[in-house]
Amino acid sequence: MNNNKSIQAILKSYKVIGGANHTEGLNLPSRQSVHYILDLIRTILFPGFFEPLTGHLENIITQKVLELQEKLTLEITKSLMAESAIHKDQAQQKAEDISARFINQIPSIRRILKTDIQATFDGDPAAKSEQEIILSYPGFQAISVFRTAHFFYQENVPLIPRIMTEIAHSETGIDINPGATIGERFCIDHGTGIVIGETSHIGNNVKLYQGVTLGALSVQKSSAQTKRHPTIEDNVTVYAHATILGGDTIIGEGSTIGGNIWLIQSIPAHSKTYISTAQQKVTVRKSNS
Repeated sequence: MNNNKSIQAILKSYKVIGGANHTEGLNLPSRQSVHYILDLIRTILFPGFFEPLTGHLENIITQKVLELQEKLTLEITKSLMAESAIHKDQAQQKAEDISARFINQIPSIRRILKTDIQATFDGDPAAKSEQEIILSYPGFQAISVFRTAHFFYQENVPLIPRIMTEIAHSETGIDINPGATIGERFCIDHGTGIVIGETSHIGNNVKLYQGVTLGALSVQKSSAQTKRHPTIEDNVTVYAHATILGGDTIIGEGSTIGGNIWLIQSIPAHSKTYISTAQQKVTVRKSNS
């Protein structure tokens, strides 16, 4: 069978429709390479947990950090050139600077992840150890990738932050946009089906159960630069499959949101919101505490 005509039609479609990676010059960031970068970061964040350490810790971490800086610089350079008219030398210098700043931030990322581990351990009676959480909890895996991706989002690196969180999404079923703002001691219990939108703001000591959506009301593309997702203040628990929508929606400090609820309105601090099974309506009750 002669496929020449079909091949020519496919090639023509790349010119007419687009959607092909660059075949000349610098390519787009590689998802496979970004995945490898996440593995490197994970090894540096938690040495000995995900691959055996043979040798002196300082030598191993030095080697990993140097490799990470090289690979980050290459992929960030690609992303900068793909999204702007920046010259390659400028893109590479900028990528080197961003990579260096990220490596300087690793101790701070480790510190905040420690609070997430502790919150998960304290909040889950089934958790036997911190080691179990690091090695096996999908919620913590999604959080740790988010904390990394959020740094690059704040640095205005194109493509890579979203690739990172979508890798975590595919592996855990938890979808956290890298633009979200999330405080310390963040706990995701079970986690499957959680969605956290780009402009969500989550305070400290917040716990989300599986299936929770922090989403936007139906908006136009022109609203991209506005706050579209809710604010969850400190010390809030949101139970399974609750849906909270809208940039003006604020869940007050110390509140509890019951399961399967749909909210597009703000909730006062220290309240409990749930569905009354007798009347099948949303009830907001102020706590005594």
